[in-house]
Amino acid sequence: MFGLGTPELVVILGIAVLVFGGKKLPEIGSGLGKAISSFKKGINDIEEGGKNILDDVPGVKEVSAVKDKVDAVKDLGKILK
Repeated sequence: MFGLGTPELVVILGIAVLVFGGKKLPEIGSGLGKAISSFKKGINDIEEGGKNILDDVPGVKEVSAVKDKVDAVKDLGKILK
């Protein structure tokens, strides 16, 4: 994990306890976890929205169908070799 070993992580945790105090660390961890999950949810929403936009563009479905057919022919060619 980023080249950090156990001694380095213990030192970082010790400094965090000194700076924030033992009572604040769970609150900070909870807030950090919520922020990360919210970020991931936002990224997933953006990705899904992008897929829906592509479906609305004329010709995308046809190009996708042709690509699938070409891939099928390529696979068939590999099998016959």
